[in-house]
Amino acid sequence: MSNDVVLYHAENGIATVTLNRPDQRNAINPEVCDGIRTAFDKVEADPDVRVAILNGAGALFCAGMDLKAFAAGAGDVILFGQYGFGGFVKRARTKPVIAAVEGAALAGGFEMMLACDLVVAGASTQFALPEVRIGLIPGAGGAVRLPVSIPRVRANEILLTGAAFGAQEAADWGLINRIASDGDALKTARTIAVQIAANAPLAVRHTLAIANRALAENDAAHWPANDEIIHQIGRTADAAEGARAFIEKRAPVWQGK
Repeated sequence: MSNDVVLYHAENGIATVTLNRPDQRNAINPEVCDGIRTAFDKVEADPDVRVAILNGAGALFCAGMDLKAFAAGAGDVILFGQYGFGGFVKRARTKPVIAAVEGAALAGGFEMMLACDLVVAGASTQFALPEVRIGLIPGAGGAVRLPVSIPRVRANEILLTGAAFGAQEAADWGLINRIASDGDALKTARTIAVQIAANAPLAVRHTLAIANRALAENDAAHWPANDEIIHQIGRTADAAEGARAFIEKRAPVWQGK
């Protein structure tokens, strides 16, 4: 791919899509959205690709939305472009995607992970939806998907406190499939991908479609309200203050408006 902020490689039926902004913690800006859309267009169009892996270059999977881009006015492009946040979280896919997560999956990065079909994480990986700490909401699927993925009270704690939790907790709650040694998440994800790629492609596609049907119906029912709220919240003084405070590395001063 010409867009080097997202790398694409396909071999032996497995496509690997890599977020490639390690110096910016693989934060999602408009260029990354375009790169992810293009990569998964290739996944869907290539009959030889049976399964895809989504991972991040460097020490961290993804820190979520690039708040500098948000503060510069690119929030709508990142959140509401084709297929939603990152060009990914609302995409209807026919082929399974495995998230290979190292370091941390935060905010929109965690929500991109939630949009995947399977997850492998390094043992030291941290997860969090800290949007409420910067005046936003987990509007890229966190508030929609998490309460139907794990017990409601656990989901509420994650959503409302913004506190981080580790890989073992994520595994105990059923958010990830396997814990790998640090640095081996991609290798472990490829082991699973090889097993999937060896199976009958039509059977895999239809099995995935049936397995995801209830979740898709839930998503369809809740995305409109979710998007309306994130539109409103994203234009508040608190949202602007949260982004500025994060960039300036200071505590935010909330106005409640």
